[in-house]
Order: sequence, then structure tokens, then C-alpha cells
Amino acid sequence: MTQETTVTSEQNGPGPRRTPPRLLQVLRANQVTPRMRRITLGGEQLDGFPADSPGRHIKLFIPRADQEKPCLPTWSPLGIQWPPREERPYVRTYTVRGYDPTAGELTVDFVLHEHQGPASAWAARAKAGDWIGVAGPGARGSIPLDAGWYLFVGDESALPAISAYLERLPASARGYALVEVADSQEEQRLHYPAAVELIWFHRNGVPAGQSQVLLEAVAQLAWPSQSGLFVWIAGEAAMVTGLHSYLRTARAVPREAIRAIPFWRAGLSEEEYHDERHQVMDALGS
Repeated sequence: MTQETTVTSEQNGPGPRRTPPRLLQVLRANQVTPRMRRITLGGEQLDGFPADSPGRHIKLFIPRADQEKPCLPTWSPLGIQWPPREERPYVRTYTVRGYDPTAGELTVDFVLHEHQGPASAWAARAKAGDWIGVAGPGARGSIPLDAGWYLFVGDESALPAISAYLERLPASARGYALVEVADSQEEQRLHYPAAVELIWFHRNGVPAGQSQVLLEAVAQLAWPSQSGLFVWIAGEAAMVTGLHSYLRTARAVPREAIRAIPFWRAGLSEEEYHDERHQVMDALGS
């Protein structure tokens, strides 16, 4: 049985080295809404996790059904050393919802899907004491805190990041946060500046990835005249690319003022969408 190795430039050239995955345990699991489950993680290996991680993406290493703990890859001078394929954990990309370094708690929100993938299935049954691996956070994810006007747009997959960003905005921040969810039961109580307006949109039976409500809502917004805009868009790929195109052409928003992230694509798993996602992000300049 051979062990496969992937060599990356980070392991073989100058510059900072990646932090190996951390093995963490579930401290508690709470149902935020019928379709959103919040998992709080902790453990000794969480020490040193970046304090500015909320809103940034992480990789989760989910154990297989016959494993108590995920069999994590290791970092070596040759690159990433993966376990045998049949023992490899499922790897999924998620967002840090919250991090409390004093309490030693890392919070991740999971959307629960009708047709569950590995991450959604794990989160649905997760209980205190369960194990999971976490790598990251990624370098991208910070937002400017001095913009003159903000626009956040996203679906459920983007809600953890939007929530984290709204909490970090200065009290003087102005703008909008537009969030699409399945129905009124999926709305959450969020914290945000008084001059930021949070608007919820409901699909009401329209499948995720097929709704046009966010595109229509952005087109109807009263647009500010001042400079210093910052727009953050994330969610299903067609929505993200469509909004990015609208903002660049109809609103003439500079490319550098938009951060557009296609988290997922309808009908594709993360593995199936991986290469296309990076191509789309390169095209969007995100």
C-alpha cells in the first residue's frame, strides 16, 4: 500500500511554511436555524490560531464513516504526505464564523442540505467529543475597514462570512447586506452598524442556485455617489459572476473594489468544481 505525495512550491521554496492541519474536537453543537448548524471546536492544537480568522476560509478534514478521527496529511520537506486513498479524510472548504482565543473556541456554521454531502452529514450528527481536522485559515479574507460604503451579497453559504464581517465593521460604516435564504425560518439575528441595512430574501421553494432575487435586488439599490466603495459577493457561481458583470458594466464599479467568490456551483461537488472555481476566481480578479 503506497502513500501518495503532493509537492507544492510552499514546501520547496523560500517564504512562509504552511501550518499542518490541527486535530480538534467538538465542544458543542447548536441548531441556529432549521438548516444551519453551528459547531464549536476546541483542543490543545488550536493554540496559535490567528485571531483575525473570522470570515476567512479553512479546510476541514472529515473522518470517514469507519474512522473515529480523520487520518490527517502531514507536512514534510518533500511536500504534503497523504495517507492511502482509502483512508483519506473528506476535504471541504468552510468559513470561520467566529474565534475566541481566550476561551479557545473556533466556530463553524454548516448549511444542512437535503441531499447531504460528507460535511453536511457530519455536522448533522456531530456531538461533543467528535473529531475533525482543520487547516488554515487562508491568506485571503480580510476586508477594508475604512470604505465609504459597503455592499455584501450572498446566499446561505456566504452568511457565516457576511455575519463575521458585519460584526467587525466600524460603528460609522454605511451600506447594505443582502442575504438570500430558503425561507423566513432561516433568518438569523446578526450584529451590524446602525447605518448598514440588512435585507433578507426568501427563495420560497425555488431551488438554491436558480433564484434571481439577489441580482434583481442589487439592480434596484439606490447607488451612492461617493467614492470608496467596497463590494463583497459570494455564493453560487452563476449568481456571483452575473452580479460581478452587472457591477462592472452597469455600475462601473472598479474591479479592485469588488471581491467576488464563487463558493459553489449548482449540481457539482467541491471536487468536481475545484479547477473551474479557481479559473472563475482568476477571471474575476478575486
